[in-house]
Amino acid sequence: MEIAKLGEFGLIDRLTQDIKPNNTSTKYGVGDDCAVLHYPDSEVLITTDMLMEGVHFDLTYIDLQHLGWKSAMVNISDIFAMNGTPRQMTVSLALSKRFTVEDIEQFYSGLRMACEKWGVDIVGGDTTSSYTGLAISITCIGEARKEDIVYRNGAKETDLICVSGDLGAAYMGLQLLEREKAVYYQMVEEAKRKATTTPDGSPSGLIPDFQPDFAGKEYLLQRQLKTEARGDIIQRLREAGIRPTAMMDISDGLSSELLHICKQSNVGCRIFEKQIPIDYQTAVMAEELNMNVTTCALNGGEDYELLFTVPIGDHEKIQDLEDVRLIGHITKPELGHVLVTRDDQEFELKAQGWNPL
Repeated sequence: MEIAKLGEFGLIDRLTQDIKPNNTSTKYGVGDDCAVLHYPDSEVLITTDMLMEGVHFDLTYIDLQHLGWKSAMVNISDIFAMNGTPRQMTVSLALSKRFTVEDIEQFYSGLRMACEKWGVDIVGGDTTSSYTGLAISITCIGEARKEDIVYRNGAKETDLICVSGDLGAAYMGLQLLEREKAVYYQMVEEAKRKATTTPDGSPSGLIPDFQPDFAGKEYLLQRQLKTEARGDIIQRLREAGIRPTAMMDISDGLSSELLHICKQSNVGCRIFEKQIPIDYQTAVMAEELNMNVTTCALNGGEDYELLFTVPIGDHEKIQDLEDVRLIGHITKPELGHVLVTRDDQEFELKAQGWNPL
């Protein structure tokens, strides 16, 4: 169905007609000029992200359902990075005429699955037309007690530096998808050169029979296409009685994010290459592509793991925490930002992660 057949408000009604608020702070959701929220005893956290086709995603290899999921998760992740709880979300889309109503329903199905996983209410948004592809703008609203909020500027000398999960897999997943996309387009060009003409004058044989080679790389695809916000780590930290001194999520690469924390906290850092968590599939893929796996882990981005610092007194608690790795410690600012390699050489840590501009 063409979107024009429903119109803007008809599309909104179709996408949101059965959305029911789950949070008591949601007083009124979709359907008026503003959503109405109520937070009497906590601080309000607000984050927003814009995702542009051709810059942040490629519809050649991500379907709209996965894109909806990922679009929601990257915003939810920002709320968790402040040690908060996500509660509401607004969703704005700019759509070109090539998208149908069913396409946008697929996007919303992924979006809603992500929101339902973390109990987030969709409370509004906007839609408009686009001449340059799909544009997605999402705002996520959360809450936290004033004393629980964790900023980037709280790291102190001797604090331990920790990360959740493993790093570099999402970047390797992207490289895998780009490789197979390149192979496909090479086959298309070859098919064009060999194409014959049908009796009606149209070319034939332009669509090659292509099956991408993803065998043994499923985890890398999952990390790139089905982003997970690490609310489970936030819950484990709370249960263990650990309050990070500084925290952020790893969207642009470990090196970039760690230097953000150091700059805003006015501290230095020392991390150890052998402690950086890297999955086996990530290492194998890096070797296939003749890339340095540590460089991928430091600078790849899109892992959406949590990077945080904790007081040295929490050392034993951190060691017992599932899926958390201690990778270094905070130092005096004059000692700089150091990566210690596996053979004990020292290099200055540089921010070489994702930059969209």
